[in-house]
Amino acid sequence: MASGTISGPERGSEGSLIELTRNGAEPLRLDDGSERAFLEDGDEVVLRGRAGGLELGEVRGRIEPAP
Repeated sequence: MASGTISGPERGSEGSLIELTRNGAEPLRLDDGSERAFLEDGDEVVLRGRAGGLELGEVRGRIEPAP
């Protein structure tokens, strides 16, 4: 298990949201038509793992507002 991202040099091989949005310069369009470049309060992040045909499960977390 790695704690960092694994990225490649070409489009489609990004390993994080910051890379995918080119440091926020190219926001993603969501299914509802809105755009997002960074995570926001209330967002839920889900990480899923798989090794071949073996499902390793998932970890979920919600972005909470700063105190």
